[in-house]
Amino acid sequence: MKTLDEMKFAPKNLFSLAGKTVVLTGASGFLGSSMGDALLSAGARLVAVGRSEKLGTLVDQWVNSFGKEQVTFYKAALDEPTELDQVIDAINSSENHVDILVNNAHQLDTFSGFNTPAGAFEHIDAKQWSSHLCGGVWWAARLTQGFGDRLKEAQGCIINVSSMYGIVAPSPHLYFETDKVNPAGYSAAKAAILALTRYIASYWGEYGVRANALLPGPFSNIGGHTDNSVSPDDPFLNRLKERTTLGRIGRPEELAGALIFLASDASSYVTGHALVVDGGWTIT
Repeated sequence: MKTLDEMKFAPKNLFSLAGKTVVLTGASGFLGSSMGDALLSAGARLVAVGRSEKLGTLVDQWVNSFGKEQVTFYKAALDEPTELDQVIDAINSSENHVDILVNNAHQLDTFSGFNTPAGAFEHIDAKQWSSHLCGGVWWAARLTQGFGDRLKEAQGCIINVSSMYGIVAPSPHLYFETDKVNPAGYSAAKAAILALTRYIASYWGEYGVRANALLPGPFSNIGGHTDNSVSPDDPFLNRLKERTTLGRIGRPEELAGALIFLASDASSYVTGHALVVDGGWTIT
């Protein structure tokens, strides 16, 4: 008879998240909603955190597909320190354990400098820098800190969502004569997330906690209605496609494999790693 450990590493169980509870921030966002689908499909119990009005509708869809017992949600603006701490306290006071934390939330709008002249490096002000360094780094650090005891108890894992722009600079050619702007604060924050990931992996490894980063490439929100969405006929899309070795932009569901790999026992000996999913963007 196989031991429990042998069964855990059997191919059919290797990517299963059954019995695991995942806290996912930015759950109602463009990539976050797809991440929620993937985590639930892998058998996880999902604790979704988001600020968008779409969160309630999305949770209803998840409940219909996966069952009420599999989904809990908290609507909160993480840029409000009180609300951030209230979410941490509420989850910690619940009966749920925390096995996996996915720090996906990041403020992506004109306030943080996306697709507005104010986002150009020459015009960045302190508030815009703060929106990235707080929203991109502090949220992840505070949530990791807040769930630290539970993650250590579970010998769990942390997945910090960075970006290809955490390791390479945006190409000016992409944005030339367009209304698109990718602010410097975003790149700085996503690079800092990588440093934070390595730090946690180094210091919490002794507790069996793994920390890794997921780096999406060009996953444009086509046809959306947010500050960072792209029209289907926007010439900017062609520039994105031409820049990748695969000749296309990514679909949100194409992050699922990498996400589940990092969340599951399939990556049980992987920590401090930055997993790039970018269609070949960063190799040329």
